[in-house]
Amino acid sequence: MREPHTREIVCIEPSALALRLKGQRHLTLLESVMRSEHLGRYSFLACNPKSTLEVNATGTFLDGVAQSENALSLISRLLAANRQRHIPGLPPFQGGLAGYIAYDYGRRLEPHAKIPAFTPLCPDLMLHHYNCVAAFDHMQERAWIISDSGESADQLEEQLNGRPKALGPHAIGGWQSNFTRDEYEKAIARTVEFILAGDIFQANITQMFSAVIPQGFDPLAFYRVLRLKNPATFAAFMDYGAIQIASSSPERLLRYDGETVEARPIKGTRRRDSDPVRDANLIADLTASRKDRAENVMIVDLLRNDLSRVSKPGTVKVPVLCGLESYANVHHLVSVITSALKDGHDVGHLIGAAFPGGSITGAPKIRAMEIIAGIEQAPRGVYCGSIGYIGFNGRTDLNIAIRTAQFANGTARVQGGGGITARSQPAAEYEESLTKIKRLMEAFAP
Repeated sequence: MREPHTREIVCIEPSALALRLKGQRHLTLLESVMRSEHLGRYSFLACNPKSTLEVNATGTFLDGVAQSENALSLISRLLAANRQRHIPGLPPFQGGLAGYIAYDYGRRLEPHAKIPAFTPLCPDLMLHHYNCVAAFDHMQERAWIISDSGESADQLEEQLNGRPKALGPHAIGGWQSNFTRDEYEKAIARTVEFILAGDIFQANITQMFSAVIPQGFDPLAFYRVLRLKNPATFAAFMDYGAIQIASSSPERLLRYDGETVEARPIKGTRRRDSDPVRDANLIADLTASRKDRAENVMIVDLLRNDLSRVSKPGTVKVPVLCGLESYANVHHLVSVITSALKDGHDVGHLIGAAFPGGSITGAPKIRAMEIIAGIEQAPRGVYCGSIGYIGFNGRTDLNIAIRTAQFANGTARVQGGGGITARSQPAAEYEESLTKIKRLMEAFAP
């Protein structure tokens, strides 16, 4: 088991340091912008990975070499081959894999599902092996470089001490949805019909807004605006060459600390209001809503089932059911499910059981995914997938990539939607889909 090399550095805002790494290969920033001791304590910054695991339309590749194993088996093998000691008292990601798993990777986990192979927006999975990471503890206001050698730490520290790169324009206009309002409301009504017919209990239906990326547009400049407009606990910026991703997600898919698994599904949303009385009324309406609580409980049951496949019998618990969390633009109902992994199981098995997250598919999961594909008629890319890290020290944290913008092939894409149940009203669901992306769209304004 390897012993990581550590070095304390001056604690500067991670997104400001990302400006100094702009242009470096495969830049990854995982940032807690809305900070708290339990959910928003740590941030991580890395670039120039040692190796890359990629799944695309032609297969699974490790550093460009085709692999016969699937990606989750490779993740398990990489974890076993690169085990390193966890250093207590430091931020939990101390080197390992970081990047994204696209929502569309879920199709590979359910080969019997009737889901078309849409032309992909991006690779289905891209995880980089970072052997050197800048890690930040916002509660202590301290930062470290954690690496496999003093030489790689020297290199990253020199880059972090460099001059910040200039930012370009962040504005994009001319957005168009893949649905008209009437079409989206009919899609919601059709989903309700599936529910009433007994096909599903719930499905998450979204609409995609797209626009041409203008000359000179700077995705990192956009992220810098987004993090202020919509501070989130699980924010991220990634520049992977052919695709850039800016996320301001409030939702965790999975965390694993080497002993306990935690999932935090979000179901139930109300907008925020600047007037304290109206805001309090919106909270009261959300917490009293039978529809929203039923939606949340259904997804909790789905996740309990997912986690039970890879957890020790009797360890799946629900310490929080429909708890209230408030963010810059919305209030949410959030539940917490915990468990202990079975002996002989690792994060590869855990992702295989729980991905994609039930809160952005619906229940039952496979049939909901089929209905989503039939209604949306498009891939989702990174949106509704996961962004985060899988540490070689046994620690993992993956978000659900909602409130997320994707930039690829000359097109910017933003998606928003919600969970549809038998009680859903099409007009209200349309308005909620716009509420979900309100701060994203504000960040694109000049």
